[in-house]
Amino acid sequence: MRFNNADEFTRRELMIKMAKSAFGITLAPMLGNSLATAADFTPNRPRAAKSVIFLMMSGGMSHLDTWDVKPESKAMGDTKIIDTSVSGIKLSENLPKSAKQMHHMVLMNGMSTNQGAHEQGTYLMQRSYDMRGTIVHPALGSWVMRLAGKRNDNIPGFVSVSGDPNIVNGGFMGAKFAGVPIGDPTSGLQDSMKPGSITDEDFTKRLKLADSLNKQFHTVVNSPAIRDHEGLYTDALRIMRCEDLKAFDLGKEPTEVKDAYGPSRFAQGCLLARRLVEHGVRFIQVTHGGWDTHYDNFTAVPARCKDLDDGLSALLADLNRRGLLEETLVVVATEFGRTPEIVLEHQKGRDHYPKAFSCVMAGGGLNGGQTYGKTDANGAKVIENITTPQDLNATIGYALGLPVDQVIISPSGRPFTVANKGKPVTSIFA
Repeated sequence: MRFNNADEFTRRELMIKMAKSAFGITLAPMLGNSLATAADFTPNRPRAAKSVIFLMMSGGMSHLDTWDVKPESKAMGDTKIIDTSVSGIKLSENLPKSAKQMHHMVLMNGMSTNQGAHEQGTYLMQRSYDMRGTIVHPALGSWVMRLAGKRNDNIPGFVSVSGDPNIVNGGFMGAKFAGVPIGDPTSGLQDSMKPGSITDEDFTKRLKLADSLNKQFHTVVNSPAIRDHEGLYTDALRIMRCEDLKAFDLGKEPTEVKDAYGPSRFAQGCLLARRLVEHGVRFIQVTHGGWDTHYDNFTAVPARCKDLDDGLSALLADLNRRGLLEETLVVVATEFGRTPEIVLEHQKGRDHYPKAFSCVMAGGGLNGGQTYGKTDANGAKVIENITTPQDLNATIGYALGLPVDQVIISPSGRPFTVANKGKPVTSIFA
């Protein structure tokens, strides 16, 4: 019997259902990187970041209405401009709290891509490669896990909050390097406790039975993809009994801290990300959708920005206050920008625009309070320091001290690197 990458989700579903019926628990969270080894990792540069919080603005965030403002251009439409904590750098009025944290941030205003469709653009941004029908490339968090390993062996090293699990799968690296999906950040790590109706004795018996069945199965089916799950039950049991499980419980946070982040799912996801960093999680991705503003851009963007502004500003301030910002790289990314042209017949909407857009980086050893890259007077074309998604991912790898040029050979025998041919932007680091 032969399995390929396309079979992965089906196998995961099957094992989840089998585990739930056999043990009374859902072990889905551990179907991610449960076997990722905590190999010795020495960063290849001093003062390297230890963790990444990757905030994905899904749908294509308008750069003109957020990070790359143009004071003299009609392309700004109804969006006004405000000062920031850094003299000479201005932002959109939609980000007033983030403007006060500008001294921690680097605006990557020279982003450009050749992918103008959501699925393809998201894939490129998070995997550094174009989509192919013959292979699934690993997510960025999977690369980080493969090259750096876990920081805390008791809990997953790659966690995805409020995102599509398919976006953070391990690709050809397998399920053990995939992101552990969490839907609602306020609900914690679901089904991670043994039901009270099952005694410890019964639970142990069921685990032994599962181990016996697994050994019999592997003598018949010799599949690397299925062997990825051999340590599932042991790892699940360990996390159920470890103190670090409390990292996923936002109920442990004081009310004033939760209020500081704001009530939205995204903002609470940022709070969860901070807690996970404190407990040694290597890579956390938090997704915030709704940025596809073909229609009514100047109503939709402020609404989206409210959640982003609350969560991002609180996250940066909180990490800094706790002494964690220097060792935590925070990234705000999106798959592409929106057109400088305003589509009046679409209630002042903006369409997809891959030629020019913005991302943001903060903390992680960066020299905050600067911009890198520049677009023309209308935000239509990058005229200085063009930066690709591959370059951005290479910069993330550089921040972590990863060997960004290290080649990993896929099962099909093809060579790959974390950022494809991207080059890190080293000049923005302190």
